[in-house]
Order: sequence, then structure tokens, then C-alpha cells
Amino acid sequence: MRIHEVHQGIQGNRPRKRIGRGPGSGHGKTAGRGHKGQKSRAGWSRKPVFQGGAMPLVRRVPKRGFHNRFAQVVVSVNLGDLERRFEDGTEVTIAALREASLIPARYDEVKILGAGTLTKKLKVSAHRFSESAKKKIAEAGGQAIVVAGKTPVAVKQRQARSARQK
Repeated sequence: MRIHEVHQGIQGNRPRKRIGRGPGSGHGKTAGRGHKGQKSRAGWSRKPVFQGGAMPLVRRVPKRGFHNRFAQVVVSVNLGDLERRFEDGTEVTIAALREASLIPARYDEVKILGAGTLTKKLKVSAHRFSESAKKKIAEAGGQAIVVAGKTPVAVKQRQARSARQK
């Protein structure tokens, strides 16, 4: 053997099994399924949690609590955080809050809460405001602007129904 012969015949990807193509394919007759039994039949499938007849882990582990995956994700920001991160006279938008790392990437609505003190005059835009936050922003000489959020499905259905009736 010579050094240039070492890698001869080695291919990057193995060719796929051509199953059920007769005895000449090397996977003939039973096509890699063995003899008889449930697994050899067409349409056989096993549940992904099946553990050989033992009680599956999914059923053994106790289930606790409730998670509503349809609930809106409302992110809250305190006025104290706005006081620390923004200069006097700044327009605080949702994009500005995102840049300042005060809100995560995924959310449905942003709510400003009144925790902390606000001395700077800020123009704050958000989906919701608590009463104390509105009051503190106004006292500091700023402005609280309510931005429209996502339209709930029920409202959209009502709008569609009323449009069809006209």
C-alpha cells in the first residue's frame, strides 16, 4: 500500500439504503424488517413515550399548576428605571426601552408602573400605564402617551361580523 492509496474508495456520504428493491440490493426479501411480528407490518408505530410496558416517565411525574399559552405577555417597567436610564426631555418609546434593555425581545404589551420617583420631564409611550405612573409623569412635567396594542381576536370577529352585515 502506498500513501496515496489510503483514502481511495472512501466517500463523504454513505449512499442511502434502497429498501424493498429485491435481493440484489442487499436489503431484499424482508427489507431490513426481520421476520413476522408487529414491527414488520405496514402502519406500525410506537408512542414516543413507550417504555417497554413499564409506566412511562411522563405518567409517573406529578403534574402541577397551569400555563395559559394564549395569555398576553405584559412586560412592566418602573418609573425608577426610566429615571436612571434616560436624560431629561427624552422621548421614551418602546424601541428606546428595548435598546436600554428594559424590556425583552418577546412581549405583547408594555406597561409602565409607578414604582420609584421621577424628576425628569419625559415623553413616555407605552401600551398601558398605572394610575400612579400617569400621575408621577404628569407631576414631573412629562407626557404619558398610550400606544395601540394588538387587537384581541374577539374584537376582530365583532368587526368582521359588523362589516358583513353592512
